[in-house]
Amino acid sequence: MKNISMLINTADKRSHINPEIYGHFSEHLGRCIYNGMYVGENSEIPNIKGVRKDVIEAFKEIKMPVLRWPGGCFADEYHWKDGIGEKSQRKKMINTNWGGVTEDNSFGTNEFFDLCEEIGCEPYLAGNLGSGTVQELSEWIEYITFDGVSPMADLRRKNGREKPWKLKYLGIGNENWGCGGSMRPEYYCDEYRRYQSFCKNFSGNELYKIACGPNSNDYNWTDVVMSNLGEWHTKAISLHYYTVPTGDWSKKGSATEFSDEDYYETISKTLYMDELIKRHSEIMSRRDPEGKIGLIVDEWGCWYDVEEGTNPGFLYQQNTMRDAIVAACNLNIFNNHSDKVVMANLAQAVNVLQALILTEGEKMVKTPTYHVFDLFKTHQGGELCYSYANNCQAGGKIPMISQSASVKDGVLTVTIANCSIDDDAHICCDIAGENYQNIECRILDNDVRDYNDFDNCDKVTPKEHRAIWTEKGFEIDLPKCSVAVVTMR
Repeated sequence: MKNISMLINTADKRSHINPEIYGHFSEHLGRCIYNGMYVGENSEIPNIKGVRKDVIEAFKEIKMPVLRWPGGCFADEYHWKDGIGEKSQRKKMINTNWGGVTEDNSFGTNEFFDLCEEIGCEPYLAGNLGSGTVQELSEWIEYITFDGVSPMADLRRKNGREKPWKLKYLGIGNENWGCGGSMRPEYYCDEYRRYQSFCKNFSGNELYKIACGPNSNDYNWTDVVMSNLGEWHTKAISLHYYTVPTGDWSKKGSATEFSDEDYYETISKTLYMDELIKRHSEIMSRRDPEGKIGLIVDEWGCWYDVEEGTNPGFLYQQNTMRDAIVAACNLNIFNNHSDKVVMANLAQAVNVLQALILTEGEKMVKTPTYHVFDLFKTHQGGELCYSYANNCQAGGKIPMISQSASVKDGVLTVTIANCSIDDDAHICCDIAGENYQNIECRILDNDVRDYNDFDNCDKVTPKEHRAIWTEKGFEIDLPKCSVAVVTMR
């Protein structure tokens, strides 16, 4: 048992935690959309307009704030007009990025926006800058948001939607340094400026335009983009970083079979997110000292080798307590950098990479990662408070404890992960500022290799845990490899 002292000062509020930091990503990739979220209106699986009811309810339960679609690399080959109108007449396409399968486009713009309305989340569109045209993107926005008489608004009405939807978040291109066109940052900036000029605000809708930011530690890309795009062009830039345990994209390692050393290497790789945000933020602040442009981590999560026997282009992987620790560390990092990070989107929502949910026929499983988002959801919309832990090393590689704290509507939320798989931790936390009368704690506490599957869907699930009031704050024992939320009122 390791003794850890913590301090929280609720009077020292640092920044607002946008709910969108707890966002998600749904790409036309493998079984994320088709046979994942979307089963079609004629499916025997209970659905709302073709989307599984159990998936919708699960998304609502964690208060999903924003959902990104249709990609990913898929976005820069997606032509939205192929996905509207009578479904039997929609043009089919080859998904050249993910498995070479044929897409029937039965899930398109209307289906996505209806889904977001059902969930109660903001839609986030990734626009096609790579293989599309300025006119195509401009007309898509008109189709979605214009309330007057025009060709695109009339087309929307013909397709069954009288009133426009609201669209706030618009990404103009995706990974344009790679699958989105293999562009140089200087060239991308010129293209971005041209495209965004024709992305208009219709009928009171105001677009929050997002530029393609860097891949991982490409600091030059950030510098060039920030030098060329002012806040009148963009509200935020994106950052993509995946946790690959081996650091070798050709052999990333198994999702379920890993050594203790592999575990610690994974957490070490995921904690690199903190350095990335700091260094990109420094460049952004130098070019934008008033901080008008935010940072969006719109693709993050663990990327392992696919499960044996599955299509390698579908990126299907299991999800263990190791992934729960990864999720907790990243969400704490985003909270603690919420002065700069305005949104983050886990990759991905269903059946792909570090998924929230796995499906198989009528069966559905909530992963350990899903349960972390459930534990952390009370941070959404809170005010970040100062927090500190006098950490010790775990596994000789990583800090033992990851934590963040926020206050909202008189409720203090403290999220803590014990990243060690060797030692339990006794946390003694002093709280300065407010006084609280009630304390509750929930915990995710399992072996690091435990996961939920279709035969045992509740092996990893949160439970009540004991936290003790003290004169100065609270004390809690955190077992090794655990994630906890303490709430005080």
